[in-house]
Amino acid sequence: MQEYWESYIKPIDGNKAMVSFNAGMADSVPNPEYMYVGFVKVKLQNPKEDGLVDEEESNDVGFIEDRLEMESLRWRSGKYIGRIISNGEVNFIYYLKLDFEWSNTVSCAMQHFDGYTYEYGSRIDMEWEVYQKLLFPTLREWQIIANHHSCNKLLEQGDNLHLERAMEHKAYFDSKENRAKFIELIEQKGFKNQKEMEVPFQGKTMYGVQFYRKDAPFYYNIDELSMQLIDYCQQFSGEYDGWECSLVKL
Repeated sequence: MQEYWESYIKPIDGNKAMVSFNAGMADSVPNPEYMYVGFVKVKLQNPKEDGLVDEEESNDVGFIEDRLEMESLRWRSGKYIGRIISNGEVNFIYYLKLDFEWSNTVSCAMQHFDGYTYEYGSRIDMEWEVYQKLLFPTLREWQIIANHHSCNKLLEQGDNLHLERAMEHKAYFDSKENRAKFIELIEQKGFKNQKEMEVPFQGKTMYGVQFYRKDAPFYYNIDELSMQLIDYCQQFSGEYDGWECSLVKL
């Protein structure tokens, strides 16, 4: 099973939340070997005004996370699958084969952090609903994750993300008619139709379009733009397939 993690921000119960989750598990859930979900909720000592962790205390959160993982391996408790920081608290989330040793795992880990108050618990979650419905991103949240990966790569190469340049986008539709309606809409928004294509997908044909407009790929700019394009695509039963652009260093 591949192990890789993603992080993103979303609202939970009206509060800003930083969600980190093991994306490598997505293709293997629900896993019938791990029927229980266990959590440890730790109260932050000095949260930021928005309820998230500040840079200094994030080191302590990392130490707690490492100790929980160490003890879970020692007690063979389960798999660490996610973390949520919100409203001045950190929730560490595991999936467990059995939960009768979960209390030992938590107490052995948290005995090293006297300054922190915590609570813990577990329950049956055979369908892995906590992972699939709480931790796993929606289509829009996945797009924001992809946006920020692309922006980070551009920055690493010295790009000035605030400078406008031609940004190319792709979208796919279930019919030529829906594609045509979409093209008509985006042309009203200042985009140019660059290329149309037809591609086979799961035994049927998808009707694609590549289009562009001058925009700046800065994080918040491209997030807002891609959310608009997702909305436009969904009006015509289509799917947005992301963006790309050239490197601009000036």
